Amino acid sequence: MAVAIAEAPFHVLAVDDSVLDRKLIERLLKTSSFQVTTVDSGTKALEFLGLHDEDASISSVHADQLDVEVNVNLIITDYCMPGMTGYDLLKKIKESSSFRDIPVVIMSSENIPSRINRCLEEGANEFFLKPVRLSDMSKLKPHIMKSRCKEHCHQDEDLLSNSETNPTNNSSSSSDTITISSSNPTDNSSGDTISSSNPTDNSSGDSSNIRKRKAADDEILTKTSRPNHNC
Repeated sequence: MAVAIAEAPFHVLAVDDSVLDRKLIERLLKTSSFQVTTVDSGTKALEFLGLHDEDASISSVHADQLDVEVNVNLIITDYCMPGMTGYDLLKKIKESSSFRDIPVVIMSSENIPSRINRCLEEGANEFFLKPVRLSDMSKLKPHIMKSRCKEHCHQDEDLLSNSETNPTNNSSSSSDTITISSSNPTDNSSGDTISSSNPTDNSSGDSSNIRKRKAADDEILTKTSRPNHNC
């Protein structure tokens, strides 16, 4: 029996200093089947992502989400916040090599074209005017899917670069094999040199036999050449 495996919901980090706006965006995201983590400042958002160096409390992060591995698919943040603005948070994220590909959406109750253009030029994917509506949530998933495709492309490039390095290793190993096999003729030639000593041994034996035969012939000639005193 086939069992359907449900995909994990996309994880959105929502940043807003207003409790009411934070509750609203959390409800809209959950209604749209997103997993949500909410924080009340840009500093807390950086801490959650592990991009902040200072030791500060992150008590505003929900207790049941503290043990969840940080795997954020999208960040949605208010523009006007005390301390670090949404624009400052956007810049910090885009400067990070680990999180710069994560889509960032800016929210604001003020419709100021220069502010909107500045955020979009810095890398924001969307700029929502408050109050945020449920229909705005449908604009988030395309940005997440595009980000995932980009991530997969980076992985494919890494695999391709790794595969290009393998032929070098293979060629070196093949050259080693050739070097080893080429040593065999030397061994064979040495074997041939050893076996070639046999003809020399045979020729020396033949010379000895010839000398023996010659001595025997000389002895016979000597005997026949002596005078016969009995005549």
